[in-house]
Amino acid sequence: MTPNSIPTLPLKAAGGHHFVIYGDSCSGVPGALHESTFRQVNGVLQALDRRPQFICFLGDEIMGLSSDADALRAQWAHFFTQEMAWLDRRAIPLYHTTGNHSTYSRLSEAVFREVMAHLPPNGPPQQRGLSYFVRRGDLLMIFVHSGSWDLGGEGRVETEWLAQTLQQQADARHKLVFGHHPVWAVNGFFGDFQRHIERENGRRFWRVLVQHGVLAYVCSHILAFDVQVRQGVLQICSAGAGTAHRMPPETEYLHLLQAVLDEGGLRYQVIDADGRVREWLCWDWRIPPAAGWADFDADSGRALPADALQDPRLARLLVWEITGQLSEGAAPQTLLATQPEAGALPALWLGAGGRERRLMLMLSPRRNRSPHSWHGPPLPVDRAFRIQFAIHSGMGPGGLLWRWDDDAPWSSLQGASDWGPERLRLPPRWTIGAAPQVRRLRWHQQGAALDELLRG
Repeated sequence: MTPNSIPTLPLKAAGGHHFVIYGDSCSGVPGALHESTFRQVNGVLQALDRRPQFICFLGDEIMGLSSDADALRAQWAHFFTQEMAWLDRRAIPLYHTTGNHSTYSRLSEAVFREVMAHLPPNGPPQQRGLSYFVRRGDLLMIFVHSGSWDLGGEGRVETEWLAQTLQQQADARHKLVFGHHPVWAVNGFFGDFQRHIERENGRRFWRVLVQHGVLAYVCSHILAFDVQVRQGVLQICSAGAGTAHRMPPETEYLHLLQAVLDEGGLRYQVIDADGRVREWLCWDWRIPPAAGWADFDADSGRALPADALQDPRLARLLVWEITGQLSEGAAPQTLLATQPEAGALPALWLGAGGRERRLMLMLSPRRNRSPHSWHGPPLPVDRAFRIQFAIHSGMGPGGLLWRWDDDAPWSSLQGASDWGPERLRLPPRWTIGAAPQVRRLRWHQQGAALDELLRG
């Protein structure tokens, strides 16, 4: 890669924000394993055809995990003076979150405060130098400490100061919150405290984000790129800055995220260590009201090519609205399914099952392999229901979503897979649940091309 060789997403209007996000290099040790991989990712950043206005690093810059303060200072010194020496931090600010490799004890928190003395000292009293916020025009960015030792250590995050700050900065048009640990499990990595923020603490944290209109929570920690939605708020996990040896090679890769944010919303592209765009998204979607969608019948799938979800440079959005009423009994009830090949399971089955009559999705894109399942809300059993189901080909396992109606926020179905609809091949004919499960089914489809996005 050469300087200015990788196209960046352009802003649609003056006054917007363009920036880079990455995390989890676990470097800072000369000649160690991650120094070369981190260099590859930094090479991609330096090859962008436009300098970012700022960079957000999502924690675990250094290997850390030492009880020797001087050893930690040496790692931070190598990170800043050698590995990041190419960056003029006066012209392009570098904002940091804490991480489990960098702030895992009282001593390491103290060293973090010392080496990050340039960050704003405006966090909660016991977390000054660990949590803080930055205001850049109409953009508010809050950086939280998701391993606070005042709260008990890894997987715990403060919420009162967060809510107060969001309230005090309510005039910000765009609000982003950054931290290290996810709130929602990524790629099936469940586990309070160590894998994600402790469950009850995480739910309180998320309620604050939803209440105050936060656009996205951006995190790291799980070595993957992942995006999902909960109650209309994105969780973006980007942990690809260097720790390649622990990444599943079939689904994950070294990467950084280049993003723009303006009146057109959030747009990002995920660029791997070879300079290739692997994933991208425009958010929020502009979808017409469901009342104007076309009716969907068994033959409607003929309007889509079989590989419609598999082109990485074309993001396809398919949305269905299902109106129906469940039958009596707890047996699984089909709402929508692809017609399978002889002897195979349906590649996609959407229905209700179990005593809760919960919305269920099963994907079986490969013959003779166990299906992967996703779950949504319980469906009403005593009255007719209406629900919308969406597939977005560019969001991986988080690209299987639901909401009740046009005015409700989207949420990703819950699953434990590290892949999603990008593995599906669509058939020309579909199966629609018989009455009374499905009374009316209508759908909408739209697409966006990466090439168009890069041209603005």
